[in-house]
Amino acid sequence: MTDTPATAPTRTTGTARTAPASREDADDGARPAFPTTTDEWRSAARGTLIERLGIELTHVDPERTTGSMPVAGNTQPAGLLHGGASVTLAETLGSVAAQQHAGPTRAAVGLEVNATHHRGVRSGSVHGEARALHRGRSTAAYEIVVTDDAGRRVCTARLTCMILGD
Repeated sequence: MTDTPATAPTRTTGTARTAPASREDADDGARPAFPTTTDEWRSAARGTLIERLGIELTHVDPERTTGSMPVAGNTQPAGLLHGGASVTLAETLGSVAAQQHAGPTRAAVGLEVNATHHRGVRSGSVHGEARALHRGRSTAAYEIVVTDDAGRRVCTARLTCMILGD
């Protein structure tokens, strides 16, 4: 994947159009510009749950997408990483990869996510890697493995996305 700017138009109800100037301008139902680089995905995450949880994308492409998230601020009252935070990291990585597979004229939407939590984490960061299991015309499926700083498996998730459009 190259880190070149995205120039493809976005689509809304079958009509090509340019991207809105800002996220606020996107409230008319139009899709924002299609991010193609890791930096563009980071920018697109501003003001979303991704930013709120501190998820940092480190590599983005349709076959393999990676990222990390701090444990601090994403814990349950017992001080362990919240399982929902692990699932959010997993779904984010799989969804970004699926959207890269779908391309600028189609949309990837989550159909099903499941997760198994293997161990608790109290500090540091967790790291996720989404790997494609299936990249088809109408669906894409990913296995996402979340590990702690020592490389121990914390969570294994599977995400299936439906590809909408053309």
